[in-house]
Amino acid sequence: MPRTSRPLSGRPVMITGAASGIGRGLAQLLSRRGSPVAIADIDEVGLKQTADSLSGPVLTRVLDVRDAADQLAFAGEVKDWLTAPLAAVFNNAGVAVSSSVLDAVPEDDEWLWQINFHGVINGTRAFLPLLVEQDQGVIVNTSSVFGLVGMPNQSAYCAAKFAVRGFTDALRQELRGTGVSAVNVHPGGITTNIARNARVRKDPEGRGRTREQMAAEFEAITMTSPEKAAEIICRGVETGKARILVGPDAYVFDALARIAPTHYFDVLSLVERTARARARSGAKS
Repeated sequence: MPRTSRPLSGRPVMITGAASGIGRGLAQLLSRRGSPVAIADIDEVGLKQTADSLSGPVLTRVLDVRDAADQLAFAGEVKDWLTAPLAAVFNNAGVAVSSSVLDAVPEDDEWLWQINFHGVINGTRAFLPLLVEQDQGVIVNTSSVFGLVGMPNQSAYCAAKFAVRGFTDALRQELRGTGVSAVNVHPGGITTNIARNARVRKDPEGRGRTREQMAAEFEAITMTSPEKAAEIICRGVETGKARILVGPDAYVFDALARIAPTHYFDVLSLVERTARARARSGAKS
């Protein structure tokens, strides 16, 4: 079936998780392209910084995506604010937890699931009626490469991102024959604050690393900036993709999930060790 283009430039969009990272990158890119941007985040300071960096019309809302009623209220505010049909809803807010299953703290896992998965559900349910009423627009839900493969010490994160993937794929099939569509986004390593803001009780690998040290190791091997990620996502949405892989590492994860569905981690471990060695060598030179 031929893809249907979904132009974004100059058309209103809504973005959660917009106080930093990919969400801020999307807001800045689309604002430069003339889109009115409705942005939301629980981080009021970061949200204001994003709003101040935008050149066009902006609606800001301090929002906890876990709150379904507040998401619904925000959808009503966005509807009243619109002067043209809403082009896209980016359910992008996300957090991280690093722990083995054996040592997992249930409250931490629940915190992550409520934001990373239920936040996506809440945003979809809040804004989908508006898109269906328009008979146009796209729901863009952020999964992850960890929604393609399971990774050690990331059980809660993988569970949520696999759930986002399944939920969005099911929604896409339900929307067949309408003017509304649903897209899964699978970012690889993006240089954001997610690792520094993660909940980490102790080093899950037993190496005694602090959260800051673990975040620094993650950031040393990320391959894509938030700005580049935003460009890839927008291009994917506009060209009608149903699934968007973000970053060269995302294509590696995707290929390994298909080729070596039970042995991918052996390959990824080798790649990770090589990347970290190169990063340390570069830092010394």
